[in-house]
Amino acid sequence: MTQIDSYVRLSGFYFFYFALLGALVPYWSLYLKSFQFDAVTIGSLMAVLQLSRIVAPNLWGWLADRNGKRVEIVRLGALMTCILFLGIFWQETALGIGLVMLGFSFFWNAVLPQFEVITLKQLGEQQEKYSRIRLWGSIGFIVTVAGVGALLDFISIRWLPFLMLLLMVCIWVSTLLVNTKTDFVTAQKEDSATGGFLSLLLRPQVLAFFVICFLVQFGHGAYYTFYSVLMEEVGYSRTEIGLLWAIGVIAEVILFVYMHWMIKRWGLRSIMIVSLALCVLRWLIIGGIPDNLPLMLFAQILHAATFGALHAVGIALVHHYFSDSTYGQGQALFSSVGFGLGGALGAFVSGLMWDGLGAFGTFAVSAFASFAAILLALYWIHPEKVQQNN
Repeated sequence: MTQIDSYVRLSGFYFFYFALLGALVPYWSLYLKSFQFDAVTIGSLMAVLQLSRIVAPNLWGWLADRNGKRVEIVRLGALMTCILFLGIFWQETALGIGLVMLGFSFFWNAVLPQFEVITLKQLGEQQEKYSRIRLWGSIGFIVTVAGVGALLDFISIRWLPFLMLLLMVCIWVSTLLVNTKTDFVTAQKEDSATGGFLSLLLRPQVLAFFVICFLVQFGHGAYYTFYSVLMEEVGYSRTEIGLLWAIGVIAEVILFVYMHWMIKRWGLRSIMIVSLALCVLRWLIIGGIPDNLPLMLFAQILHAATFGALHAVGIALVHHYFSDSTYGQGQALFSSVGFGLGGALGAFVSGLMWDGLGAFGTFAVSAFASFAAILLALYWIHPEKVQQNN
């Protein structure tokens, strides 16, 4: 297989994986709203998508590390995602939809982390090319979020599951094209690695870092759950909603291009604190002035800081805080605590608050969570004082 051929096959997976994300995250809450579910139910169902991220990546990663069948596990996960999602076409109750969401997300959330390992393994010594491959994921998200938004202005939201199923099948087909020679067995670490991980984790600065990760994603819960609902309620078309989502991801892509330079110039601590402050500003703008288009455009551009910069800083700090033998466990915890626990509770709590507090009150809680994260970062985050134990 030539390098170009391998590049295309790997890029195809990222394109379709994040294309599915571009159909799911912005529009699934609108699909749920079409069943006349209240805000509590919508928030609870959106939380289900994140719940499996607490367990699934760790479970599938453990299995792949031990049997070496990483490509086969990715293919199985993609196929089971398609099969279990088929049940959505016969569900109209919150319980039935929730069970289907829990089932397919358990496999879908486990696929990407393992494919990341496959990609880096195939790139070998050329891992600097990873960003070019991952870029196609952002392109897939942008194309889908804008295209689906425009399409839903002409067809019923009830067609969304059909579009998602098509993308799921494309993900599965793309996994069939991956070179199986990527499969390998990871050398097992000695038993002391677990004790080493705990000793690194229990340092106060590291614990504070994970609390910050939780608060950041908790704050995003209202955004991922109710942003599209709010935009539709104040009069934006679905085409406009899709373009607003796309602008956020475009800003994120541009930031990633310069992130390495920014970290060198300003350092992880400064970027984290400034980005958290921009989180507070973004949530207050979205909750308080959603009908002002120029301010909504500005708030979406801030996605580059509130997600892009904080995610990049988080990845860098996990690498800094943990040793080579514990980095995998640290990365899994970073995903589980932030995107899993934080995202799930953020979605659920925002559902509880939405009808009572309204948009501003709900996003104000998100802003308060980000402010609390700022205080923790100011006191505890000093990476230069904590070195790796290699």
